[in-house]
Amino acid sequence: MSRAGLTKQHEKKLQDEVYQWLEKKYNTMTFNEYQKTAITTAVYPPQHRILYPALGLSGEAGEVANKVKKVVRDGTGSMPDDWKEQIGSEIGDVLWYCATLANDLGLSLSSIAEQNQKKLQRRKEKGTIHGSGDSR
Repeated sequence: MSRAGLTKQHEKKLQDEVYQWLEKKYNTMTFNEYQKTAITTAVYPPQHRILYPALGLSGEAGEVANKVKKVVRDGTGSMPDDWKEQIGSEIGDVLWYCATLANDLGLSLSSIAEQNQKKLQRRKEKGTIHGSGDSR
């Protein structure tokens, strides 16, 4: 039994129902739904699985950084009206590469997000958010 006397199975079912309701109400997409659609557009040689999306991810992250660099250098006043949308578009490309790389590794974006959130929460509780190293 878990919270409020619910079985894990019942809790999971309730959680799924809440997510479905939120998605319907706010027209949102889950990480896993995005990943499923992203892989339908993943066209690269099978012998370059993992490598291709990893290199693409690095390039697209660089494009995000380059656009942000220009905001830092020039200020928002000299940016085009859609500068946030332009950065958002590049973030979308980063997300696509994350989704395809995760798929090539046999991982779901949702599980990666959940594990990362738990890791960061543990670090926060231990007071080790700042610093470096994987095992903090």
